[in-house]
Amino acid sequence: MNAPEIQQEIERTREHLGETVEELAAKADVKARARAKAAEVKAKAQGKATQLKGKATEVSGQLRQNETVQRRWPLAAAAAGAVIIASIVVWRRRKT
Repeated sequence: MNAPEIQQEIERTREHLGETVEELAAKADVKARARAKAAEVKAKAQGKATQLKGKATEVSGQLRQNETVQRRWPLAAAAAGAVIIASIVVWRRRKT
């Protein structure tokens, strides 16, 4: 190897060592890793909360529909009863 080749090899080794040192420093930076993990957990929780909120809205809508149907039954029963009673009264009056 001649001098320029040795110099290039030294530069490549320095770059590689620099990258390795940066990677090790990033792993050793506990605060930054904790912040990154906290941000990740927060984003995941927000996504889950949005998903659950959508599900709750859907279930709420279904309950409202069921509640409306349940509220109509007494009204329908009362109307049917009134029609039956009116029919009986009319039938008896025609009979006499």
